[in-house]
Amino acid sequence: MMGLAEHLIIIPILLPLISGAVMLLLDERRRALKGGIGIATTVVLLIVSIILLGMADASPADTPASFLRVYWLGNWPPPFGIVLVLDRLSALMLTLTSVLGIASLVYSLARWHRAGPRFHTLFQLQLMGLNGAFLTGDLFNLFVFFEVMLAASYGLLLHGAGTLRVRAGLAYIAINLTASLLFLIGASLAYGVTGTLNMADLARRIPALASGDAALLATAAAILGTAFLMKAGIWPLNFWLPTTYAAASAPAAAMFAIMSKLGVYVILRIWTLMFSTDAGLLAGFGGDWLLLAGMLTILFGTVGVLASQSIPRLAGCSVLVSSGTLIGALGTGSAAVIGPALFYLVSSTLAIAAFFLLVELVERMRDPGADVLAVTMEAYGDDDDFIEEEVGVAIPATIALLGGSFIACALLLAGLPPLSGFIAKFGMMAAMLKSDETIRASTWVLIALLTLSGLATLIAMTRTGITSFWARIDDSVPRVGIIEMAPVLALLLLCLCLSVGGGPAMHYMQATTQALWSPQSYVTGVLPAHEAGAPGEERSP
Repeated sequence: MMGLAEHLIIIPILLPLISGAVMLLLDERRRALKGGIGIATTVVLLIVSIILLGMADASPADTPASFLRVYWLGNWPPPFGIVLVLDRLSALMLTLTSVLGIASLVYSLARWHRAGPRFHTLFQLQLMGLNGAFLTGDLFNLFVFFEVMLAASYGLLLHGAGTLRVRAGLAYIAINLTASLLFLIGASLAYGVTGTLNMADLARRIPALASGDAALLATAAAILGTAFLMKAGIWPLNFWLPTTYAAASAPAAAMFAIMSKLGVYVILRIWTLMFSTDAGLLAGFGGDWLLLAGMLTILFGTVGVLASQSIPRLAGCSVLVSSGTLIGALGTGSAAVIGPALFYLVSSTLAIAAFFLLVELVERMRDPGADVLAVTMEAYGDDDDFIEEEVGVAIPATIALLGGSFIACALLLAGLPPLSGFIAKFGMMAAMLKSDETIRASTWVLIALLTLSGLATLIAMTRTGITSFWARIDDSVPRVGIIEMAPVLALLLLCLCLSVGGGPAMHYMQATTQALWSPQSYVTGVLPAHEAGAPGEERSP
């Protein structure tokens, strides 16, 4: 029998589903009521996520099996029944999703939720898809929640209409349909080889595979990995991401920041669970390719950051740098690097979401012809029309607040002290250099790319900040509502708290990593005792 607390695991899926269904029945003109229901739902989701985070972290780090919370839907045991699994990693992602959900939804109440129909329903369905993907314990239901999330994201991307969004939406839909097709092919091939799609059962069966079946499963894993790397925005499958994210509305783009991390999450989950050192012939499969793909993505994103001529595209390229950093860290195959990488995941996601929300507010200061005129003045000067310098002019509070937030985003994304971005990058580099073995050349290249990407981000953000705040041609002060500025400040405040509380946060990340590097604990925690057995052991009838 399960206690009431155990049933909380399914709340992050059921609550947004019910909320979205209820709002679908309401007249579209009752936006205030829908907004109230949406805010109440996301607040409850955050509370539940924090409780689940505490449940996942209730056990000591040296007993990773005991912190698993497994929920059998319909009380059917795995591997045949649908199962939800709560551990430190999934609880962390649930909490991060809830935080971004509240920030984006509050921001949208200023005007974006009125820009098109069914915004609140689509928003709740996206939350449901994300939460389900983080909690599910089998590949089939991962595909189901993956599709729910994508279907909602299609509507959110097109929300507000416009030629740019429609054009970006067509490319986005096409690339994600391709990813879904690859997902189906890879999952079908994996099921044909192993006879199961339960992740724990897959990890149990992989070590016993013969060489021929192992080759087929490696092919399935490569196809699945391609699908999720497309979602994470890894080169060369990321050509769609900067344009798509730049075209989306501010609240939608802020939520898309966590969607790209879903691909990273799945790669991390599958790679550490199914291709660990206990995986026999497939131990460590694909690690070098992940490292190479991550480094190329960092390089591509760095070039994109430097080449960006608009702030939204700069934010989109920053997503590529973030995803490449995480995949590259995973590709090192070092548990010591993954802890700081998870810290970086949280910090960069919060910073990028805040930046996407801030972009629209900063863009309100820009005159439609300001970009062309600024480039012309920079190239040819402006000697004919000398403007006398004003001394002692007070900076309006709105401009000061926007400028301070922009500087905070620049420090976080560039990885400069004293904020959490620096702590994360320094932790990853320190872990790479502390290896007992000879440091590989690829490790030095990754460290160089992490440094170069930070420098490029600093240059690009400084250039953009000067153009937007210092050398503005139009001296008008934009109208910014409290309801728009509050989510940006809240996300940046969370990054500051992450910096101040870096010790406990890093301890949590390291405990999470230790659990990920103990796949047998996951297997025994999810499967019934008579099903789990030892790695490679035949299952009883």
